[in-house]
Amino acid sequence: MIVITGATGNVGRPLVRALTEAGEQVTAVTRSITDAPAGVRRHQVDLAEPESLKPALDGAKAIFLLTSGDFVARGNLTDVVRVVQGAGVERIVLLSSQGVGTQRHPSNLEDAVVQSGLEWTLLRPGNFSSNAFQWAESVRAERLVSAPFGDVALPAVDPDDIAEVAAVALREPGHAGARYTLTGPAAVSPRDQAAAIGAALGESVRFVELSRTQARNRMLGYMPEQVAESTLDILGTPYAAEQQVTPDVEKVLGRPARTFADWATRNVAAFR
Repeated sequence: MIVITGATGNVGRPLVRALTEAGEQVTAVTRSITDAPAGVRRHQVDLAEPESLKPALDGAKAIFLLTSGDFVARGNLTDVVRVVQGAGVERIVLLSSQGVGTQRHPSNLEDAVVQSGLEWTLLRPGNFSSNAFQWAESVRAERLVSAPFGDVALPAVDPDDIAEVAAVALREPGHAGARYTLTGPAAVSPRDQAAAIGAALGESVRFVELSRTQARNRMLGYMPEQVAESTLDILGTPYAAEQQVTPDVEKVLGRPARTFADWATRNVAAFR
């Protein structure tokens, strides 16, 4: 049995699918009960209340841990890991952040897992291709993308690639102690992303650049101030390491990482 937290998110959903297609027994953990593929166990769990995770861990050999910005404000990963240890789970794959490796984010986001004594793997993705969903409404209504730092390029990673790497690390040996920095195959700017969405639609999509202040005010509607500021720092003044394409997706999966254009084509329905 493999337990997936955040099972209905941009990474969790394709991860559940990949594991079930591989014949694994899966428990999907979410904060609210939702539909899941046939044969998948479902549990309603709030990781900020770690004891609520216990029933979901019955018979589990591995767990995928994903913590939201909301959890960071309310919960304690050390307490979650203690519950995982107590259930006899052997392997943890943690969805962390490239920002830990570049020291944008505190290392204690990973410490509880690394110090757990269990077999662990850390996934450190950078900018997600799926962040472009934030533009879906304006693209549908006005064929418009508005974003800050229009020509600053980062190698956005496809969540499906993250999920496939996680599935390998959860199922196969050889990944214990690994820290994988996951990126796409090329850096792409917000202006380039708007063009790729337009190409997928077969229509022109206009790009308008926001100021940092305008972008910050929007972001504060759905994320804590500290996270918004850190995100804007990465988007506007990335370190060289944050703009670098890494080989880790191809190293684990044996194929190149998917491009942003591929992501846009597969998800074009959201922008129609």
